[in-house]
Amino acid sequence: MAGPIEIDVWQGEIAELEVDALVISANESLFMTAGAAASVKRHGGAEIESDAIDQGPTESGTAIVTRAGSLAATYVIHAVGVGHERLPDRDRLAAAIRTAVGFSEPLQLRRIAFSLIGVEHGTFSATEAAVVLVDELIGATAGHELPEAITIATANAAETRAASGALAAHRAHVT
Repeated sequence: MAGPIEIDVWQGEIAELEVDALVISANESLFMTAGAAASVKRHGGAEIESDAIDQGPTESGTAIVTRAGSLAATYVIHAVGVGHERLPDRDRLAAAIRTAVGFSEPLQLRRIAFSLIGVEHGTFSATEAAVVLVDELIGATAGHELPEAITIATANAAETRAASGALAAHRAHVT
């Protein structure tokens, strides 16, 4: 049986991380225009967006996977946690995160980096998104061999505080 998953918080551009997969927030059309998605497209190449669009459109609460272009990562997972209507639906956000984590075993993803899903257009606050992300990461990975480690990649100090706080709260609740 698998041990507890290692989850860390790192502040910077997710596109710079050397992991097996990057999980970024996506819209239903899968265009990479905002936040971490724009950074990944800028660093990894337009073919990432093209590959995503070829698989869309898709519904919120889902995720799709593409190759990672020229990035150090092998894959990009595009998690659609918020629909075009930009309503803060926690269940859809959670479902998108679970779907993204679900690619771990079939793709043999040992190390994954997650951006905060759903914060790009203010649908979820950093705190709300971080709490859902941490809850779902811990729940979706329990008892599984993969992934072994997850990095929550934050774009700014507010996101870092939110992600660190959500992790600390979970750890305090568990111990």
